[in-house]
Amino acid sequence: MKEMSPDEIRSFQQGRGLHVTGELNEATLRALDEARWKLGDRSLNLQPSPMMRGDDVAALQSRLTEMGFNCGRVDGIFGEITESAVKEFQKSVGVKVDGKCGPATIIALLRLTKIVSGGAPAALRESAAQKNRGPALANKVIVLDPGSESHEAEIVYDVAQRIEGRLLALGASVFLTRGAQNSPSEAERISFTNKSSADLLISLHVDHHKNPQARGVATFFYGSDQHGIHSIVGEKFASLVQREICARTDFINCRSHAKTWDSLRLTKAPAVRVDLGYSSSESDATRLAQADFRNAIAESFVIAIQRLYLAAEDDAKTGTLRISDLRNAGIRR
Repeated sequence: MKEMSPDEIRSFQQGRGLHVTGELNEATLRALDEARWKLGDRSLNLQPSPMMRGDDVAALQSRLTEMGFNCGRVDGIFGEITESAVKEFQKSVGVKVDGKCGPATIIALLRLTKIVSGGAPAALRESAAQKNRGPALANKVIVLDPGSESHEAEIVYDVAQRIEGRLLALGASVFLTRGAQNSPSEAERISFTNKSSADLLISLHVDHHKNPQARGVATFFYGSDQHGIHSIVGEKFASLVQREICARTDFINCRSHAKTWDSLRLTKAPAVRVDLGYSSSESDATRLAQADFRNAIAESFVIAIQRLYLAAEDDAKTGTLRISDLRNAGIRR
């Protein structure tokens, strides 16, 4: 691989939905390796850890999804669901059914005309799964993931506890990925969330920047412009919580963004990261230090969660629904 300038690295990171640092960190090196593979460059199959990763796997998943075969999330990782989809495809076209995407399977994929366009089956499955769970919070499993960096740990853990208390009162099952003192790794948090059979993961953070003028709230969901895919439910919730927080507080709106971070990509449930302002901003830090402000943030999250599961005709305008409205409507145990 030729040496890359910091500007080239930043451009690549931006295009891949990574943290833009200009440095060849572990995530960037992994993404560079994945980017070098195109569908047909190698045979693809299920392997013990580490699984095969690459743009060729994502292309395979996208093509199978467009034809109606369930690959789960298009994440560029050849897992068991992808293997099962390959087998189903192989059965349908009459090639050897072994779950391996070798030359014969790739040729069949490239020759066939797309039956369904735009990845609609995956979007429909994710949306249908959300709707089938119904509007009540009593049967939902919500995982809250407070960040552990020194500048954010105390604040986001406090906010997580405030959200937890409100959700428990409404009948939801709530799990936190960490306690007040411990700091699990990202991989441990992802594993914990997946084992919890979560309906939704909310990762809570406070950003920090060398420019003290940087401030405001931003939300992030899983998506890749490179592969034209994104989490339908994740994007919807990111938008809802972004709007609710901005309607109920005076945080600057830094909008919602698609990213491919592992915490969003590898979590089976729809996952959203929320950066609650900047600790390096005097105005944001002053707001976050106030208990009433943290309460407003917590209520914003709970209302956004409920709006995610409400039918469109039952929804309310941003910033108008209250937790008491949920109780009055019987949307709880």
